Amino acid sequence: MKLAVVGGGSTYTPELIDGFARLRAPVDQGGLPITELVLIDPATERLELVGGLARRIFAKQGHPGRIVTTADLDAGVSGADAVLLQLRVGGQAARHQDETWPLECGCVGQETTGAGGLAKALRTVPVVLEIAERVRRGNPDAWIIDFTNPVGIVTRALLRAGHKAVGLCNVAIGLQRRFAALLEVRPEELHLDHYGLNHLTWELGVRLGGPDGEDILHRLIAEHGERIAMELRLPRPLLDRLGVVPSYYLRYFYAHNEVVDELRTKPSRAAEVAAMEKELLEMYGDPALDEKPALLAGRGGAFYSEAAVALAAALLGDGPGDIGPGDIQVVNTRNSGALPFLPDDAVVEVPARVTPGGVEPLPAPDIDPLYAGLMAHTTAYEHLALDAALYGGRDRVFTALLAHPLIGQYASAEALTDRLLAHNREHLAWL
Repeated sequence: MKLAVVGGGSTYTPELIDGFARLRAPVDQGGLPITELVLIDPATERLELVGGLARRIFAKQGHPGRIVTTADLDAGVSGADAVLLQLRVGGQAARHQDETWPLECGCVGQETTGAGGLAKALRTVPVVLEIAERVRRGNPDAWIIDFTNPVGIVTRALLRAGHKAVGLCNVAIGLQRRFAALLEVRPEELHLDHYGLNHLTWELGVRLGGPDGEDILHRLIAEHGERIAMELRLPRPLLDRLGVVPSYYLRYFYAHNEVVDELRTKPSRAAEVAAMEKELLEMYGDPALDEKPALLAGRGGAFYSEAAVALAAALLGDGPGDIGPGDIQVVNTRNSGALPFLPDDAVVEVPARVTPGGVEPLPAPDIDPLYAGLMAHTTAYEHLALDAALYGGRDRVFTALLAHPLIGQYASAEALTDRLLAHNREHLAWL
């Protein structure tokens, strides 16, 4: 089996490599027997540092697979069974801009939501579509697994263009692991009723023993609500009133002004990550290092490798099999009626049955209007954001910003549009 990773020079690639090295059982046992793994990145200097560590991790784990590094996209994806996308157009410098100029307008500065998230989508969608088209021309049967943010908008662009694509985020698997630790059970014993959009999700149920198991969400909140609320940085009374567990990205909505005040008083996350990346690359250059360093945990992407292995194994298996816990995974995919109040072509983040034949989202339980309304509002924004990314134009950018639930005022949308275009001129061909 051959896999290719576009953006393979990323400093969190060793997190992915670690999972591939450890989880290499046959596909029918939930593993991923990789014979060749290609890391693709135009940044050749850092690619070689990451590739060197990747080879040492494989060697230490006794993995027989071959790791190849290349800057040649077409050669790298040729013959691949699946292509993973984890790129960042503009690097941490562009991310820093996304996280700072929105604050000038009193809006949250974040790389996946709000005005910063739209800027990232505008830069990213055309690049991803070009890559996907080159994959399809040379290898039409390959699956495209997108981990590139904003995952919902990027995956929607891929599906709209007819690609065999599915989006992946680590929020659900991270919460599953955290809840399992609190409850002192194995992670695979917990199934999450995880519904919403990428970075806009709620845990509506936590089931012990599988999709049809006992819902222990209320017990989880009652016994561990203080700890969960602290980690979400939301007040415990709010968690009790909601009766569900929102993802930590909901803090940008539920405590927007508080977050803006915080962000104005500290360095951007991009600045923190840039400093961390410099240190990580120095570590990766050490020929004695043969495992992912502890510092990598602060980089982000925790449990990404486990989620990626499970998804790729399900997509590349020998047959559809029967529905079971191993086949049901949280992914970003076409709605197709799973959330009946959203358009069928919206991309939602929900549990789905994943097989080599495709991805089938599981129908959602009844969803409170408090959550359904915000999902519908954000879906409308994402539709307009994708139009702006595909066709360009200042008016489309303004309209998408005006539609965003965190903006919604014409004066703010005008000011944000001016700043977005000024800071992204080099990345937007239509300008």
